[in-house]
Parts: sequence; C-alpha cells; structure tokens
Amino acid sequence: MVSVEGIDRMISEHPFFSGMEPGYQAMIAGCASNQSFEAGQYLIREGDNADHFYLIRHGAVAIEVHTQGQTSVTLETLHEGDVLGWSWLVPPYHWLFDARAIQLTRVIAIDAACLREKAEADHSLGYELYSRIMPVMSERLSAARLRLLDLYGSPRKGQ
Repeated sequence: MVSVEGIDRMISEHPFFSGMEPGYQAMIAGCASNQSFEAGQYLIREGDNADHFYLIRHGAVAIEVHTQGQTSVTLETLHEGDVLGWSWLVPPYHWLFDARAIQLTRVIAIDAACLREKAEADHSLGYELYSRIMPVMSERLSAARLRLLDLYGSPRKGQ
C-alpha cells in the first residue's frame, strides 16, 4: 500500500500535474489511490460509469473500440506518464471506449466524483483541471481520427 505522502509525491511528479499549485495537488491526492492491472485486465469498459481517471506510472494500456463485427480496434497505446480518461468530466459520465492493460500496469486512480466535488467547490481548481484535460481530449480525438482513416480510408468529398 502506498502512503498518502507517496501518492502526493507521485502526483506532483506526474507530467499531467507538472507546475500545478501544490495545494491543488494535495487536494487531488486526497481523491487518489494506487492500483495495478495485470496484462489483459480492463481498466475501463465502454458504457460503464466513468468513475475514475488514471495516471499511468508503469506499463501500457490499449484504448480500444469495437467494430460492427465486434472485433477490437486499438486506437492508441498509452504508457508511463500518460493520462487515461476524460469521460469523467462530461455528463452523463460514461466511458466511450475500452482500455485494457497490455502488460502489468501500475496507475494512480483518481476518484472522479471526489474530484468533481472539489472542482465545483473551488472553480479555480476546476479551471486548472479543464485546461489540462482539454489538450489530452484534443490529442486523443485526433489520434482516433487518424487511426480510423488508416482503417477505413479518406472520406469522400462532400461527406
């Protein structure tokens, strides 16, 4: 089990929270826990409640979607230093994809309800979180678009 001080340190050292006010980092640490996932284990499943987001400390996670034939397509693979999940910020707070550990993966899991409550009480914290998560969202959507174009080709003009 990782101590609160250990989680505080891991959050302060994670690239996603780099440069964030230490008081905010401590607030976030109060919503965090250390978790690990074995290869093949799902961190999140499409349609489930988006009740956490994850700071990847070690390992690799495949972000996947299912095609009509129910085969999985990997949109992106995340590694140490990456953040997994943004659906916890967007009502109705349900995951839009699957994420599966492809090797032993250690994460800091941050309780979404706890963090949303803190952000609602302190709008400056909320702004900090949104300003950090928006580039992640944009990057992930761009990666998904490029991957889908690789799979299905360029859209026809006028579509």
